[in-house]
Amino acid sequence: MSILAVVASISGIIGAATVIPQAYKIFKRKSAKDIAILSYLIFFASNIIWMLYGIEIQSFPIIISSILGTFNVILVIIGWFLYGGESNK
Repeated sequence: MSILAVVASISGIIGAATVIPQAYKIFKRKSAKDIAILSYLIFFASNIIWMLYGIEIQSFPIIISSILGTFNVILVIIGWFLYGGESNK
């Protein structure tokens, strides 16, 4: 694996982890009323597309970061459905 592939993998994992604090906050406070769900739905779709692209070109860094990103975004979306904004009450 090249140095660029290692750096890309680390960057992808860090990027995918950026959603974790939001998911933690939702589940800890049991509130997602201030979440812009459309942003996370777009992020979810983008992760799926990148994951499929990574599979097509057989790129481990893209596949792993996309899987992690998708999983983390799903946590936020689940939190929104459970503890969502005014439209969910």
